[in-house]
Amino acid sequence: MSVFQDHPLRKRLAEEGHARPYRLLRAPMVLSHLTVLTGELGGDADRAHVADLCRRLGAPPPEEGATHYNGALGPFHLKWERHTEFSSYTFYVDGPYDHPFDDPAIGHVPEDWLAALPGQVLGATHLGLEDEDAGVRSFADLAALFNDNTVTGSGMYGGEALVWTDFRLHKDGFGRILIRNRGLNQRQAGRLIQRLLEVGTYRMMAMLGFPLARDALPKVAASERDLSALIAAMTDVETLEDERNMLKRLSELAARAETLSAKTSYRFAATGAYHELVRRRIKELRELRLDDAQVRGLQPPGEFVNRRLKPAMETCRSVTARQETLSRRIGRASDLLRTRVNVALEEQNRDLLQSMDRRARVQLRLQETVEGLSVVAISYYLLGLVAYLAKGAKAAGLKIDPDIAAGLALPLIAGAVWMGVKRLRRALAGKDEP
Repeated sequence: MSVFQDHPLRKRLAEEGHARPYRLLRAPMVLSHLTVLTGELGGDADRAHVADLCRRLGAPPPEEGATHYNGALGPFHLKWERHTEFSSYTFYVDGPYDHPFDDPAIGHVPEDWLAALPGQVLGATHLGLEDEDAGVRSFADLAALFNDNTVTGSGMYGGEALVWTDFRLHKDGFGRILIRNRGLNQRQAGRLIQRLLEVGTYRMMAMLGFPLARDALPKVAASERDLSALIAAMTDVETLEDERNMLKRLSELAARAETLSAKTSYRFAATGAYHELVRRRIKELRELRLDDAQVRGLQPPGEFVNRRLKPAMETCRSVTARQETLSRRIGRASDLLRTRVNVALEEQNRDLLQSMDRRARVQLRLQETVEGLSVVAISYYLLGLVAYLAKGAKAAGLKIDPDIAAGLALPLIAGAVWMGVKRLRRALAGKDEP
């Protein structure tokens, strides 16, 4: 027992590498593989459905929260794996057969259980594994196994196995793969079959982005044309109202572009990831062109997948790149137009400030005029009071000439009134000084 403190995820992370082991396989055997798309939230329903099959056939069900199951269920063996957005079901039946596809493994699975599978089937494959002593097949015999379709074939794992497939859906809705073991041990056979099935599964998952790319392409092209027209019309904009209207149209165009990007970004990212997995799995198959009579002149399956898948993946990457470029162009155009609007607003603000400055100067002149008139008016009334006071004093017997008294008081009164008005103005302006 360790004396140190374990990270809470240590055991889970350590077991993750062994979560989906391949099965040890020995020829002859047949299997049927299903890829069922259920979305990111479909894991519980898938697990419950597998548990239902286990209970019906008297086998222990998967544990709560499990993402994979591997066990014998009566006449067949089931391997279930839960992935991010899909589940895969592989049914194995061991034993000899006359025809690799006449009695498929899925024929031993209850039909009502298959009909109730959660989600939608995206991939379905029958596979047969045979010994080398099964007998040499001519091209005509091979074509007959695949309903006379064009067959691809090559050596894999350095020539230790021969693999044939036609990449077609047959009347039962399944594709077909035939493998001849020429020296693989049970582990190698299990790894080879798992990788072949993964190539088919990930190829279909990658192709989910292609219809979306084709649908998005005309929308992106239309947005590009609208943006080019807006940018060309930007030089003819004169008024601020026109600039605001154009900015509104750019905002609407940006909203359309972002909405489309939100609908496609996840699928396109997943498409790129699945395509990379396909490329890696094909590389791990170590495919060879052999001078064997049964595969001579046939196109290798890995080459077929790469050549057919690459144009679709390039289309998805092209649409993704155009969407990103469109968003950047809209951003630059919006910034340019906002700059023009801001410059126009600054010019308006400058004109407004200049107008306000002119009005302030006029108001100052009016204020100075009013202050001058106020000094005259107040001085006039105070001088009148002085004159009345002098007249009253003369009438009381004092020898005072009212006119002389008023004339002497005039400079003093005017000066005092002017100083008082000036001091009051400073006080009102918050600049009063002692």
